[in-house]
Amino acid sequence: MDPKTSDTPTRPRIYLAGPDVFRPDARDHFVRLKVACDALGLAALLPADGEEEPSPDALEKRIYEANMQRLRGADGVVANLSSFRGLEPDSGTVFEVGAAVALGIPVVAYGVPEGSYADRARAKLPCTHDANGVLRESGTGIAVEDFGQPLNLMLACSIHIETTPEAALQKMALVLAALSQ
Repeated sequence: MDPKTSDTPTRPRIYLAGPDVFRPDARDHFVRLKVACDALGLAALLPADGEEEPSPDALEKRIYEANMQRLRGADGVVANLSSFRGLEPDSGTVFEVGAAVALGIPVVAYGVPEGSYADRARAKLPCTHDANGVLRESGTGIAVEDFGQPLNLMLACSIHIETTPEAALQKMALVLAALSQ
């Protein structure tokens, strides 16, 4: 048998996106997710952590390039879209989700708070309905998206949402299995 070919199927590669890289227990967290991936027959692609090959580029550029390379090589993305430093998910993770969707890579998210985005905004910001029934921030008059979705419509309409990382990985395994049929 040619050593460059194998009858062993490759496991689907899952890029794990999210602000989890900032956790004090990030390594342990990613070990747990990697074990969960392995149990489902998936291969975890962990985000870059600054340990990439030395180059003359700035560290942040190397991390960006490494993460984009991992993302482009992924069969799926599982993303932590929990609120991060405010009402919205981490902007870097949202970028990765958008890039994945644009590349045609399926995304399953977790960590999304229950209820609608509008309900969470209303709980944190003074809001009122205008004469046309549009929910607006009281101080600025800026409209608050109120479609009953848990996230902005661009996220909510383009991804699957589960409650936990494990449930998201299980959903991803099902999504990829359906795509391969």
